[in-house]
Amino acid sequence: MRIPTLVLVMVAGLVSAPSGYAEPQGAEDKEAEEKIPAEEKRFYSLGDAVTKAFKEKKYEEAEKLALELERLTPRFKDNWNYGNAIQDSNVILGRLAVRDGKLEKAKEHLLAAGRSPGSPQMDSFGPNMSLALDLLKKGEKKTVLEYFELCRKFWKMEDGKLDRWAKEVEAGKIPEFGGNLRY
Repeated sequence: MRIPTLVLVMVAGLVSAPSGYAEPQGAEDKEAEEKIPAEEKRFYSLGDAVTKAFKEKKYEEAEKLALELERLTPRFKDNWNYGNAIQDSNVILGRLAVRDGKLEKAKEHLLAAGRSPGSPQMDSFGPNMSLALDLLKKGEKKTVLEYFELCRKFWKMEDGKLDRWAKEVEAGKIPEFGGNLRY
C-alpha cells in the first residue's frame, strides 16, 4: 500500500491536514484502499483514537482502545505501523497506570514501548516521551534512562537528543522533550 507523503508527515505530528483536504487518489489508490480489510483499517485508526481519548480525559475509553490495539498488534508484525502500535498502546496504558498510582506497571509499559522495532515515523522523528515525562515527575530516573537506551536501536536521526536528555536526567533535571511529546 502506498502511503501518501502528507499522511506520513501528519502521522509524525509535524502538520495537520488542511481544512477540507483530500489526498488526490488515482484509480489504483482507490482500488487499493477498498481492498484493505476492516481489521487492518481498525489497526490504523486505533493509535490516533487512543491518544485522542486520553487527551480528552476519556480514560475508560482510552484504556479500552489501548487494550484493543495491544490485542490487534501481533497480527500486523510485517506492517509499517507495527512499531507505532506497540508504542501507542504502551504509552497510553503506562500513562493510565501513572494516573492510577501503579508506577511499577507504568515502568513496564515504558520499557515495552522502548522495545518497539521502530517505524518510519519513530526512526526519523523519534518516540513519544509523554510517559517518560510522567515517570520523571514521579522520580523514576533509572527506567527512563533505560528507555532512552532502548530507543537508540531504532531512532537513528536523534541528533544527540538522547545523550543530552540522559545527562539532564542524571543531573536531576527534566528535559524539554518538545515535539516528542506530541506523537
